[in-house]
Amino acid sequence: MWRNYLTVGVRALAKSRTFAFINIFGLAIGLAACLLLSLYVRYETSYDSWLPQAEQTFQVQTVYTDRDTGEKSSQHWNPAAISDSLKKDFPQISNLARVIPTEGVLLREGEASSIPMWIADPNLFAVLEVPFLHGDPATALSRGRSLVLSEGEAVRLFGRTDVLGEVLTIAREGTTADWQVTGVLGKIPANTHIGLASLKMAARFDAADFAENQEMFTNWNWVSAFIYGRLQPGVSTAVINDQMDAWEKRNAPVNMVNGIPRPAGANADWKLVPVHEIHLGDAGGNDRQTIATFSIIAALILAMACVNFVNLATARAGGRAREVALRKVLGATRRQLVVQFLTESLLLTLAAMVIALAVAELSLPVLNRFLQAEMDMHMHYLGEGGILGLAICLVLIVGAIGGLYPAFYLTRFQPAETLKANRSTSETAGSGRIRNLLVVVQFAISIGLIICTVIVYSQTIFARTFDPGYRRDGLLQLTLSGGSREVSEVGQRLLSSIQKIESVQSAALTSIGINTGTTINSHFNVPGRAEPFTVGSYVVTPEYFDTMEIELLAGRKLGTAEAKDDATTPRDMSDEEANAFIARGTNVVISKQAAKEMELGDPASAVGRQLMASWFGPDAPPVPLTVVGVAADADLRTVRRETGPIVYRYDRDGGAYYLMVRYNDPRPVAVRDRIERAWKEIAPTMPFDAEFAEDRVAAIYEADEQRGTIFAGFAFLAVIIACLGLFGLAAFTAERRTKEIGIRKVLGARARDIVRLLTWQFSKPVLVANIIAWPVAWWMMRDWLNEFETRIDLTPLPFAAAGLLALAIAVATIASHALRVARANPIHALRYE
Repeated sequence: MWRNYLTVGVRALAKSRTFAFINIFGLAIGLAACLLLSLYVRYETSYDSWLPQAEQTFQVQTVYTDRDTGEKSSQHWNPAAISDSLKKDFPQISNLARVIPTEGVLLREGEASSIPMWIADPNLFAVLEVPFLHGDPATALSRGRSLVLSEGEAVRLFGRTDVLGEVLTIAREGTTADWQVTGVLGKIPANTHIGLASLKMAARFDAADFAENQEMFTNWNWVSAFIYGRLQPGVSTAVINDQMDAWEKRNAPVNMVNGIPRPAGANADWKLVPVHEIHLGDAGGNDRQTIATFSIIAALILAMACVNFVNLATARAGGRAREVALRKVLGATRRQLVVQFLTESLLLTLAAMVIALAVAELSLPVLNRFLQAEMDMHMHYLGEGGILGLAICLVLIVGAIGGLYPAFYLTRFQPAETLKANRSTSETAGSGRIRNLLVVVQFAISIGLIICTVIVYSQTIFARTFDPGYRRDGLLQLTLSGGSREVSEVGQRLLSSIQKIESVQSAALTSIGINTGTTINSHFNVPGRAEPFTVGSYVVTPEYFDTMEIELLAGRKLGTAEAKDDATTPRDMSDEEANAFIARGTNVVISKQAAKEMELGDPASAVGRQLMASWFGPDAPPVPLTVVGVAADADLRTVRRETGPIVYRYDRDGGAYYLMVRYNDPRPVAVRDRIERAWKEIAPTMPFDAEFAEDRVAAIYEADEQRGTIFAGFAFLAVIIACLGLFGLAAFTAERRTKEIGIRKVLGARARDIVRLLTWQFSKPVLVANIIAWPVAWWMMRDWLNEFETRIDLTPLPFAAAGLLALAIAVATIASHALRVARANPIHALRYE
């Protein structure tokens, strides 16, 4: 019996080769897209699940609340000071380890190179049980000046992995010391959250390494550390998180801010996040919305392929009416006929799945390379994470969905009526409306995806090209590595030397660079206002505004002629010196947004206004500041995260870790080389780290561009699937209406009249699809654009363009059939039956 079903199914497919090809090819595209997106979604949701006891391992995250908007934002960084209180108040936490990500300077063979490193508590690898190639994770950080290297870093430095006992000379915070390698990590899987994935070197925490910054471990406002922990068995993070508000009230110290008591972390809360939820969490490297979007796209593309299947099956069903009637007359039951047509459906789906698996395997390496270099998705069929089970389920589900309706539809034909009519075809009332409805659904999905693709690309282009308030081209950013004392001493000499280099127009030191992630906030009071304002506070040298080409809206820039413009304070200053500085006060320049948020009026009105800042601690008198200039806002971060309001001050010793260089030379690499030579003469032990501003900005939006391209690719696949279905329906309609068209031509209809008739029939569903797709796409894209601080306007243009494109594609798809039928000799048409 089953052999007979298969034989009949193969013959039916062979008889209608065009429709079989359209169905199989369309389904294969839909299934391949579904498989690839399923692999991507599964990969993204598997982050850090490879860690032992991942369910009990967590990261502490800081949640900031904007006082004006109430919006919340999370980040991995925390004050190191909260660690002791957490361990003391929550016995459910069995282990806790602090990590201070920093950067060291590796000194080898007379060359200096920067290297990211973790300064961590000795129990780090008892909390994060990463694989070890060499060494014992329990004792790797037990001794002072011990460090652990990643496998890749060991090979890079020594050419091998067995490097236990080797010594590295590392300088950081102005201190140079020898560190001994006590462990080498194994390969960390690529599906690891960004913090752990970037681990190259972990060194034992030693209080002496932070001799100048001991306040880091007591000040709840000093954000400096990652904190990882392990819960007792059976305890969930939700249990601890429910108690965090009460814990904060018990432990957070109250500081005086400009004479006003204010709890530490007044706009911050803390929560425990399971390690496997970091990647898709609020502070992670990805977001759940993106994963949900790709999941929906996978389902929609597969649904479109199934719609094609159903549409073409019902369209061709009439041609098999006589076959069904004869089978029933010969004794076939309805159940046998349903099984027959379901077998044909499953056979077709199986053929499509074989092609889809081949396409997915060939495409996966390309997708891996395209998405990001570290992505390592694999496709295997058996075992944990095997795709064979998913493939079998898809064949059964898609085959059933695609075959059930046609099967029951076909078996409804009555043998007597069909044979009495002596026709080989039949059409059930309403089947045409169903097919039109399915076409509307297909094109609504396609039009929606086209609209989303256009808006995503428009926003990405806008982000790269909009005016950020400074000039990007002709700008080089240098990063100074080392301790604050070393940077301040070397920075001024580098600045003077670089300013003299050929083609360098100007240069300046600053504590805020382009896309550096550096955030330095201070509390400022405005006389007459009770609450302090939290505003970015950054150091610049007088040349900064000319170098960045930031427009001054009112007042003047900071300079060297006016004593109050210089806010430099000597290190370890006495109380008398501090009091003298406070009595004198200092001048500052603020951004336009700072003037607005501190309610100082327009730029001209803000010049001359007074501010107060607690720069010498909560118990010291505040420093009076005078606004001497208002600068235009400069967007140094991303369109998702604005730079915010800024107060600029001139401080020669205030931790300006970035040196900005404005050059005028058609050969930017030559300028960079000249700067590097000058750098190595003055600071041979400081790594030369330089990057063009345009390259840094491009790197910000690289991931968005990649996702946008993937989105566009799958939108293109959706359009192909829709057009395949429309092509098949147009061919079927042309075939069914051959006699009608012949009669119309005999009665005087012209070819263009016939083309217009057929074109309009298939244009109506596309026009209806626009009415459905536009509001849905508008709602989705409005929410997506609201994630950006700076964004494009949502205009009707993308919607109209997508609608016209879909209509043009539909017309082009059916044009060949319409022209062929319209030009056919009516004699052949009238001999059709």
